[in-house]
Amino acid sequence: MKTRTVHKPYKKLDISAVRRIGFSFFAVILIGSFLLNLPMSHVVHSSSSYLDHLFVATSATCVTGLVTHVTCQEYTQIGQIIIILLIQIGGLGFLTLLSMLYVVFKRKLSYANKIVMQEALNRTSLKDMGIYIKRVFKYTATFEGVGAICLMFSFVPKFGISKGIYYSIFHSISAFCNAGFDILGANSLMNYVGDLWVNLVICGLIIAGGLGFVVWIDLRLSLIHYREHFKYFKLKKYLESLSLHTKIVLISSFVLIFGGMAVIFCLEFNNPQTLQPLSLPQKILASFFQSVTLRTAGFATIDMAALHQSTKFFMSVAMFIGGSPAGTAGGVKTVTIVITLLYVRALMRGDDNIHVFKRTIDDQIVKRALTILIVSFTITVVGLFVLSVSENAEFIDLVFEVFSAFATVGLTAGLTPNLTVVGKVIIIIMMYIGRIGSITMVLLFVKKYNSRKGKDVNFVKEHILIG
Repeated sequence: MKTRTVHKPYKKLDISAVRRIGFSFFAVILIGSFLLNLPMSHVVHSSSSYLDHLFVATSATCVTGLVTHVTCQEYTQIGQIIIILLIQIGGLGFLTLLSMLYVVFKRKLSYANKIVMQEALNRTSLKDMGIYIKRVFKYTATFEGVGAICLMFSFVPKFGISKGIYYSIFHSISAFCNAGFDILGANSLMNYVGDLWVNLVICGLIIAGGLGFVVWIDLRLSLIHYREHFKYFKLKKYLESLSLHTKIVLISSFVLIFGGMAVIFCLEFNNPQTLQPLSLPQKILASFFQSVTLRTAGFATIDMAALHQSTKFFMSVAMFIGGSPAGTAGGVKTVTIVITLLYVRALMRGDDNIHVFKRTIDDQIVKRALTILIVSFTITVVGLFVLSVSENAEFIDLVFEVFSAFATVGLTAGLTPNLTVVGKVIIIIMMYIGRIGSITMVLLFVKKYNSRKGKDVNFVKEHILIG
């Protein structure tokens, strides 16, 4: 016995939007790998194969930061410029840049293009898409420009005017896009472990990119609205006026950053190869920096290979969570984890709905969050299994590498340069899926769900045992 459930008509999403997003990243990676493979892009006596250049192009476009060779030693200035362009394109998304050209030349975006941009930018509406894209570029240019100027105060006196400016621009873009690429040498930012200015500027850029454009736009518009309607500024009322998304992002980011800092500080406090030789203020600064970089940035001021196993495991979990939606960070996203935890809390309390900040979360959002979490974890487990077969390394280092690649973080415990051909291919796949995976998985889920609207069949319910 079965009954058919009738639903209201629902506009279907075009699955070609998913393909266009995925193909745009693939095309940029392919072009980037060919450019990096040219003699003008790398040093004369380079030992890198095309697979290495493909690896770096994928890492740059997917804003990860994993490299098989030291960037500044392997690539010429032309190669480095190609890498930073790939980072900028990958951070914002090729389709975003393409759509910006439409806006600049005052050409209207077609409905199909708006659908693609809506999904690529994690927007819930097609309204004012052109204005939103302009704001994305405005905030990007502002943060990267200010970041570059701030870094010049440190890099120009040390490297000279031209080199200092070049280094400042490169690392500002890399930090804001959460890419983790650097051209300072083989030790990332370890030589700056006690430099308060460089640490805070880099961390500020990482956080700015990781929070997401939606949050920054909401913060600005809410502030403008608040000033227009209230004579005196009160922080509590201003925070209450923010959207639910912004509140969740800010709180979860705060907890993850400072909670992570406390855990790293405690675990590594007496490690002679990481925090122990540093003074107390430097230990706090280094712990803070490493916690921030876990938001999928990939820079490091201490040696990742020398970390305790417990620290590597904790950092792997933090990397898997990643940053926030509609930004430059990777991972399954903070909001996904928060929604999952709220769902568990609702089950334990016997609530029918998920409530937070006097708002109810839609069931479809919960389903999407659970789908992203389960599928993402499954992908990382499969990748970890393959690497455990192909690579001769400590298991915890494999876990660290896989989670870092999938979450597009870019931290490594020294495993990346020693990967086999199979290992490099797996990490390339993990980085690619990690960059577009969450978007693609959600869209595929929505497409499948929407295509069955009005066609789903309800059979007789029957009880089964679980747990």
